[in-house]
Amino acid sequence: MLSTNEIRVGTAFMYEGSPFIVQRMLGQKSGRAGITVKLRVKNIVTGGTQDLGLDAGEKFDEVDLVEQVVRLSYIDGDDYVFQDQTTWDEVRLNKEDLGDNAGYLSPDDDYDVTITFYDGKAVGVKLPINVVRTITYCEPGIKGDTSGKSLKPATLDTGAEVRVPLFCNTDDKIVIDTRDGSFVERAKDK
Repeated sequence: MLSTNEIRVGTAFMYEGSPFIVQRMLGQKSGRAGITVKLRVKNIVTGGTQDLGLDAGEKFDEVDLVEQVVRLSYIDGDDYVFQDQTTWDEVRLNKEDLGDNAGYLSPDDDYDVTITFYDGKAVGVKLPINVVRTITYCEPGIKGDTSGKSLKPATLDTGAEVRVPLFCNTDDKIVIDTRDGSFVERAKDK
């Protein structure tokens, strides 16, 4: 059984008799009735997407998925082509199938990802928890503001937009948490 607080991008679960995979975490809303987690999910069988609001205490059955470790080879339009590093088999996933994860993937990356399959069909991808990306545009940083409490929008080298602290500048390498798209820290030079 899977509880609501264990659900992340890429998690697959049964809801009302259908298998769904989470594409985007839309946030949480708390109120008198408790906490509601908002998700954008894709029905694995039909391919349709919808937004769900799940109560914090709900339990769901997990969906049995087969996993394969691959590496992103190249991007062909809206298709992301992954390659198994041992068999050299290629797997194509559409940008829609990747959901938010598409914003953290680049062919220049040197890390492995895990593709999940349901009944032989590729349905999603699991990334490392933290990835390093480069900021291609953001407003200039404010000198002396290192608290990290105030955030501003920034565009990454993959085209994704995230919120970063005010001290970040264009061309900074930053670490992003792929589970929720949050800023972790500036990347350390290697």
